[in-house]
Amino acid sequence: QVQLVESGGGLVQAGGSLRLSCAVSGHAFSRYATGWFRQAPRKEREFVAGISWSATLTYYSDSVKGRFTISRDNTKNTAYLQMNGLKPEDTAVYYCAVRHTFVVATTPREYDYWGQGTQVTVSS
Repeated sequence: QVQLVESGGGLVQAGGSLRLSCAVSGHAFSRYATGWFRQAPRKEREFVAGISWSATLTYYSDSVKGRFTISRDNTKNTAYLQMNGLKPEDTAVYYCAVRHTFVVATTPREYDYWGQGTQVTVSS
């Protein structure tokens, strides 16, 4: 059974930073692409960032490009999302997800497994 567990969320002031982690167990993490998504109240889940299995390719939404950095450590079966310059509009539940392919996708339905999410709240 594949399990993803996010951690690192919390309350931070605007301009601050947080680092989210996603620990994956139960499958060959190093062979699959990983994505981070977020969902704010009354909004659809949206793509934030993605990373290929080898970490050679990364993708970001326009809203976070230049502020967020996605990475992974395949030896630890863990993906990360470093978030700098946080804004109140970044407030959401953040989810990590993995898919059974090497290529990153940007839509939620293309991912196979999901974590339970971690709340990020940015105060103004």
